[in-house]
Amino acid sequence: MRPRRLTADELRVWRDYTETAEIVRSRLTSRMLAESSLSPGDYGVLLALSEAGGKRLRSSELAAVVGWERSRLSHQLGRMEKRGLVAREECLDDNRGAYVVLTDAGATAFRRGSVPHLRAVRETFLDALTPEQLAAVADVTAALRAHLG
Repeated sequence: MRPRRLTADELRVWRDYTETAEIVRSRLTSRMLAESSLSPGDYGVLLALSEAGGKRLRSSELAAVVGWERSRLSHQLGRMEKRGLVAREECLDDNRGAYVVLTDAGATAFRRGSVPHLRAVRETFLDALTPEQLAAVADVTAALRAHLG
């Protein structure tokens, strides 16, 4: 069975979606860096650790939460460790693994970065949509996640 070709309307919707998502992502990234000196990668790691019990996760768990390959996470953590945002601690019950721990400096950076970031999310994304459109975005997102597993 041959794959069905995209119609002109389907292609237009796809391109509009990807191009618009990239503009939103780019603007949020620029604002985050300017307003908090955090990258989206920093913020994602800090968010995951701030929500974790004990403000710590095994490296493998953190990689799963942020949806990254372990090598990407390792490079990100190295940069964050140098800035004092996270620390790695030996896992006493399993010498093959390590915990990634949110430091006090990381928690402070996350708190300071969250206010301007959430304001930017509101101004860049949420304020552009009516409540009905926001509900439609939620439906579309849920359908895509269900389809992707």
